[in-house]
Amino acid sequence: MSALPAIHDALASDELLANALAVLFEPSPVLFSHLVPGLVAYIPSSPQPIRTYSALIDASLATIATWPDDLRARFVAGHPRIGEVSGLSRLSANEQAAAATPPDVLARLAHLNACYERRYPGLRYITFVNGRTRAAVMAEMEGALGLEPSLSPDQPPLRTVASVDVGGQEWRRELDRAVVDVGRIAKSRLRALGAE
Repeated sequence: MSALPAIHDALASDELLANALAVLFEPSPVLFSHLVPGLVAYIPSSPQPIRTYSALIDASLATIATWPDDLRARFVAGHPRIGEVSGLSRLSANEQAAAATPPDVLARLAHLNACYERRYPGLRYITFVNGRTRAAVMAEMEGALGLEPSLSPDQPPLRTVASVDVGGQEWRRELDRAVVDVGRIAKSRLRALGAE
């Protein structure tokens, strides 16, 4: 049984819509304060009728694309950090393979998250995990940050990580990438729920 109501029911009720979006995108204040009302306004004038959850995800991403950078960054931050083990939704825990991660990988991921958030102030590292282990995502994060592979929880020292300009080209490119991956995660969740 799907954790999502029938699409026509979700579109007919702001509460059901909010609940469905929270399953697909993770619950966050921005989802409730901006995405739900934005979709309620967008759906009646949508160029294509919304008849599936996949189309709803696409409409959500179209709505998010109109937001200012700070709001999009807050939306992305609704997803848990890679490597977090507590406070995860059931779907996030499944996606991140919480039970099979060695402590040294978790410690390295915590440091990489801190490095990433120093490099890209106001952003959170989001990636479409797609069944990969946290160790594989750790290697991806190291590559994205230009770091050598390591299991050291404190290398490089955080103070040595240079920040990019908030709102600058590199920062925006990373924000855009994260929003795309949030959409990919939502579509993957949809398939996992059998509600596509």
